[in-house]
Amino acid sequence: MADVPGYVRACLHTGKLAMLAILVSGGIVLQILACALYNNWWPMLTVITYVVLPMPLLFFAGSDTSSLFSESGNAWVDATKFLTGAAAVGSIAIPVILKHAGVIGWGAMAMELSSFFVLVLAIMCFIRTSGDDGYSIL
Repeated sequence: MADVPGYVRACLHTGKLAMLAILVSGGIVLQILACALYNNWWPMLTVITYVVLPMPLLFFAGSDTSSLFSESGNAWVDATKFLTGAAAVGSIAIPVILKHAGVIGWGAMAMELSSFFVLVLAIMCFIRTSGDDGYSIL
C-alpha cells in the first residue's frame, strides 16, 4: 500500500468511514423503528446498555487497548473484559426478556436484535480498519 498515491489512500479511507457511518446510522434507525412501528417505547431500554458498553473500556483500559486481546494477569483488564461482556449480554437479554414478559412483540424483538448485530458489525469493522497503518482492507 506504500506505492499507492496519497489521494487514492484518502479516497479509500473516506469510503470506509462512509460505510461505518451507514452501519451505525442503520443500527440507530432499526432501534427507533422497533419502538415507533409498534408504538411501544420499552425496547429503548437497550440504549442504556449501548451507553454503558464502552464505559469499562474508557475507565479501566485507557489507551492500552492491545492488552484486551491478550491473556493478561492484570485485574483491571480482567474487570474490563467482564463488565464489557456483561453489558453486551444485557443488550441481547433485554429484548428477549421483554418479549418473554409479553411487553413487546416478535417484530420489535427481531428489530432490536438486528439493531444490536448491525452495531456490533460496525464496531468490528472499525476495529479492523483502525490498524497500524490505518488503511487495512476490510
